[in-house]
Amino acid sequence: MARRGKGDTSGLYGRIYDYVRRVPPGRVVTYGQVAAAVGGCTARTVGYAMAATPFWEEVPWQRVVNSRGEVSARRHGDGDRQQQRLLESEGVVFDARGGIDLRRYRWEEPDG
Repeated sequence: MARRGKGDTSGLYGRIYDYVRRVPPGRVVTYGQVAAAVGGCTARTVGYAMAATPFWEEVPWQRVVNSRGEVSARRHGDGDRQQQRLLESEGVVFDARGGIDLRRYRWEEPDG
């Protein structure tokens, strides 16, 4: 999925991007988990931030999934299929219904 050319890389979106950059390959976080960690936003806002990630920013957007451990469908394009392919290339396994075992793959930021 092509990332948009514009986006807020400071303020709230910048904090969201910084958090998502810390998620290691092969692990995922949920939109709600990012919102709670960053503060001052909702899961929906995190989704908007991921959709608005500027192409020059290196944000592993594919590592953010919904609360059911699923890749959320997109209105346009094949971003959901691309997201699944990227996660699978990192070693994340999807079950037959297209879900990820969050007990196994969810990343929790180390205290620190």
